[in-house]
Amino acid sequence: MGRREAFHLTPAEAAALAAELGDAVVLSTCNRTEVYVSGDPARARAALSARGPAELLEEHRDGEAVLRLFRVAAGLDSQLPGEAQILGQVREAYELARQSGGTNAMLNRLFEHALHAGKRVRAETGVGTTHAAVPAAAAELARETIGELEAKRVLVIGAGKMGELAATSFLARGAERVFVANHRLERAEELARRFGGEAVPFDRIGEELARADVVLSSTRCPQVVLHAADVEPALARRAGRPLVLIDIAVPRDIDPAIGSLEGCTLFDLDALGSVARDAARERDEATERAEAIVREEGRAYVGWLEALDALPVVAALRRRADEIRTAELARAEGSLSELSPAERENVERLTAQIVNKLLHEPTVRAKVGAAEYADALRHLFALERA
Repeated sequence: MGRREAFHLTPAEAAALAAELGDAVVLSTCNRTEVYVSGDPARARAALSARGPAELLEEHRDGEAVLRLFRVAAGLDSQLPGEAQILGQVREAYELARQSGGTNAMLNRLFEHALHAGKRVRAETGVGTTHAAVPAAAAELARETIGELEAKRVLVIGAGKMGELAATSFLARGAERVFVANHRLERAEELARRFGGEAVPFDRIGEELARADVVLSSTRCPQVVLHAADVEPALARRAGRPLVLIDIAVPRDIDPAIGSLEGCTLFDLDALGSVARDAARERDEATERAEAIVREEGRAYVGWLEALDALPVVAALRRRADEIRTAELARAEGSLSELSPAERENVERLTAQIVNKLLHEPTVRAKVGAAEYADALRHLFALERA
């Protein structure tokens, strides 16, 4: 975490870096710092390497970079897939760079496509909406186990999106107050403030275990965060009051041995049964649809980019064709001299239509597959290098 934080930029720092690099957009959030550059990325790589370990940097180019941005804007690269905040952050980073004159036509089109892709994903899929189902089911399970939640204290371990959804679910069902514990205390304080709760330092969880009625844990830690040895001292001070613990983390946060302690009832995702399974299935289906939208929008942008490359060739081809048409009409001037002005106009229009019809298909194909056809058109029609 600390190594990643070395790359974090304030909005002012991000704007300054974008201006320094030119033709660049800098996106810096609590989870990522990314620089999108039109041109040589060496300066961006050097600027970021000066802030933190170079081995943490990733580089994506061309179509891979396009899909990366589109997945970010759609929330598919977030810690909690589908979270809505990232789309606004992408828009803000783009607007900041654009308003300072730090973008070009390609970057403008790229970010407009990315924002459109993000909006489509939210409008056409349920990605991000199924996450609330599991915390809501957990709150219902707690109510079924210990009765109504009024006057009950709830300890939420983990201040991420699932922790936020859990706090919302318990408070909506009448919980008296929510306490939030997190490895990074400032994150716990931020979430607790939003819900009128209280932050708990991670090393003082044991004290809150003696007072809480319900504990819900959902961190992203790779190992167990709550052991039986942490709970046993708290049970001695509870005077027999039952303690409900619900573990919705993957991998698990709570030592299964706690469930065998007297006075403790432990539930995990298996206990949530069909709710968790249905949510997982719906999430997978929504993510699959979202990925398809991202690929579709990515192809649309790359197609536009290729068509842009083909425009000089198409323009040269049409100029050459019109030069030939005009020259042939001039050569036939003698045989056309007896035509009326209206008839001469018809001949002009007819020859122009013939040229347009002949060039229509090559023009379309050149724009769709510029890389494949542009050089071929230059060679076949002896066009100047454009």
